[in-house]
Amino acid sequence: MAWLPAAISLLFIPTIRIMPRPSAAAARPSGERKAFFLFLYASIVLAVYLLVMNVVELEVTHFPKPAYYVTATVLLLLIFFPIVIVVKQELKTYLQPPAPAAASSSIVAITVEDEKTHEAPAPDDHQAAAADSGNNNSPSCFQDVFRPPARGQDYTILQALFSVDMLVLFMATICGVGGTLTAVDNMGQIGQSLGYPQRSITTFVSLVSIWNYAGRVVSGFASEYVLARYQVPRPLALTVVLLLACVGHALIAFGVSHGLYAASVILGFCFGAQWPLLFAIISEVFGLKYYSTLYNFGAVASPVGSYILNVRIAGRMYDREALRQGGRRGRDLTCVGVRCFRESFLIITGVTLLGALVSLVLAWRTREFYRGDLYGRFREVGMVGRAAAAGGEDKKVDEVVTSSGGGVSDTDAKATSTSSSRESSNGNSKV
Repeated sequence: MAWLPAAISLLFIPTIRIMPRPSAAAARPSGERKAFFLFLYASIVLAVYLLVMNVVELEVTHFPKPAYYVTATVLLLLIFFPIVIVVKQELKTYLQPPAPAAASSSIVAITVEDEKTHEAPAPDDHQAAAADSGNNNSPSCFQDVFRPPARGQDYTILQALFSVDMLVLFMATICGVGGTLTAVDNMGQIGQSLGYPQRSITTFVSLVSIWNYAGRVVSGFASEYVLARYQVPRPLALTVVLLLACVGHALIAFGVSHGLYAASVILGFCFGAQWPLLFAIISEVFGLKYYSTLYNFGAVASPVGSYILNVRIAGRMYDREALRQGGRRGRDLTCVGVRCFRESFLIITGVTLLGALVSLVLAWRTREFYRGDLYGRFREVGMVGRAAAAGGEDKKVDEVVTSSGGGVSDTDAKATSTSSSRESSNGNSKV
């Protein structure tokens, strides 16, 4: 089945529709926002349905066979319901009449320099200028790596990777994602070692994915709300999530009675909540020009943290405790008791707490940045794109070029692009 996801992606490539530019979309009402929320509501309903059915199957010992058919049918309907949204949106777009071309009233100025007015530089001056330029530009590639632009501007890949903000964020993500991923991967073994029934273990292991989804949705909307309303730095939301994850790790470490149910909810939620915060911080602080590369660099924190905390710490300590209880090397080791994961999850709790402190440092470093107009540059880009689109509506544009070589002494060169032809008063301009 490993080929199926790739095959589905290739199969549905022709269904991708290019979204209109914001300037073009502003000319007529669009239901894109409504469609987005419909997708969100459909996913929430599906998650709630799965949650309810898992709880019902846990409580009902003998689930009747007809009920399985009914619940499976409802599940399939919920899964394929987004297709209805897509078809409706496409029909609406197809049937909607095209928007009339907006009349352009913008004037685009084009400056053309007259080559005749510039004297050719002397050979010695040209060589000296080239030498100075070569001396100044040769180390610039390496100098710019450690001279990044202001936060929110487009960093280069090397500028972002070597910046203090990225290193701090990467460290916090290793600590946070590595700890929660260790708990999620070992949830079944943790339940067995603490003596939970197999039916309960199956249930809360399956529910981890639902809490993961809930964490992604809640952290994204909540962090956006507090940022827009109270200008709270987004890294501070990451700090809160990591502190909450410490509670889940502590419940496992101390083997609290029936605490694994709460721990699975907390850690599944926190594992999902970290990803939207991580990627949003990367896009906001380092810009969008190289976001795809920086996105993947941020995701590298997951395997790094999992290897350190899961393989090198939790796995080794579990095997050591299982051998101490009488297990044999070369066979499947099974450990029973609170001691199986106590030491490892105490270490993970401390590491996650360290990650929370590191993310708090990032929140302090970016506090002024998040207090400013975070999305102002996006509005500026939208205004520029809107003006460019308005200027592009005119198919016939006249260029008025004024040359300084024909008796005009106060300007070197000017050319004005307008929607109507104009005649020059001094006879040196041509349309």
